[in-house]
Amino acid sequence: MTLFARKRGTSAATATLDAPAASAASAAPLAVDPALAALTGEYTVDPTHSSIGFTVRHAMVTNVKGSFTEHEGTLRLDGSDPSRSTASLDVRIESVDTGMKDRDAHLRGADFFDAERFPLMTFRSTSAQQLGGDRYRITGDLTIKDVTRPLSIDLDFNGSATDVYGNERVGFEGSAEILRSDWGLTWNAALETGGVMVSDKVKLTFDISAVKSAPLA
Repeated sequence: MTLFARKRGTSAATATLDAPAASAASAAPLAVDPALAALTGEYTVDPTHSSIGFTVRHAMVTNVKGSFTEHEGTLRLDGSDPSRSTASLDVRIESVDTGMKDRDAHLRGADFFDAERFPLMTFRSTSAQQLGGDRYRITGDLTIKDVTRPLSIDLDFNGSATDVYGNERVGFEGSAEILRSDWGLTWNAALETGGVMVSDKVKLTFDISAVKSAPLA
């Protein structure tokens, strides 16, 4: 995952791309910022300081928000060659939480996720690109139930820090919109006043903190 620009574009690489002569300079290799290269390594997503959520329109008039409270993931960050970076995420469907037990049970059931047969939702990155500044887009394969389709997630890199326990952390947040019907989640109910109970469009949100666990091999 290419999360390696300094805040406000102060890295040597960003400055070069912003210069008028960027098109001519792009043919030459960009200098590696030592501070960014230092982020290189294997990272483990910290589930206690991360959240994966969603928002969906309900009854055509309001939004219902929910989250998946159990998930795990890894990041492979390469500050010297960001194109080699990858991300992997596994989300346990049984952990869906919208604040209403009956609704959560319905979501876990066969009408929606069918959690008993398909316990995990997964994402595996395939590529990433810098959009400018601290903005990135990561593309990969999202699998829900037995359907795998491509998904692009726009991200903001929130920086890196060493916490009070000596852990090296990186953080990012992002979002993406999907049509749930593309993954076979088609249950709905018609309203007497027109429209449907649950919108097809769903917004996914990611707020991730990851801890460095090892250098790259």
